[in-house]
Amino acid sequence: MRGPRRTASPVRLTLNTVLGGDIDGAWWPRSGALAAELPELIDALHAQLGEIVDINLNWSATMGAPILETHSSAALRNMRWNDSRQRIMVVVGKTACARLLVIPHMTAPALGRMVLRYAATMAILSDEHDCPEYAAADRVVQAARAQSAASAGRGSATPAVESAGR
Repeated sequence: MRGPRRTASPVRLTLNTVLGGDIDGAWWPRSGALAAELPELIDALHAQLGEIVDINLNWSATMGAPILETHSSAALRNMRWNDSRQRIMVVVGKTACARLLVIPHMTAPALGRMVLRYAATMAILSDEHDCPEYAAADRVVQAARAQSAASAGRGSATPAVESAGR
């Protein structure tokens, strides 16, 4: 690497200041073409994780993505969202590892921003706790944390269905 790339749209990524939790943050891609956005994600994570040596996913290409278009719990269930199938990406670097909740690219902006903040345990104002996006973000992130904690490979850095080795 000769320096960070400059993109027209910055990577939507949050990381907890201390890594090693069940979920360390979130990544919100701008499109469904994740592979096209991976170079920018890798660049953004390089400083915190060191050289990226592996990326593991807990979903396959044939699995439908959850949809987070609304903050209504009933609507979330009706739109293929469920507590047990969150997309989690484990990015393994030479010096650290990060477990990222991958937010579906079509998520409503207010909800996407709240999930980004909640997943990285960033400060959320007390008056925001009453908004529907907070309740939905809480549910999504708690489900991802439970799924991550229960994953079969939790003892290692790779609890994945598929691996895109680097």
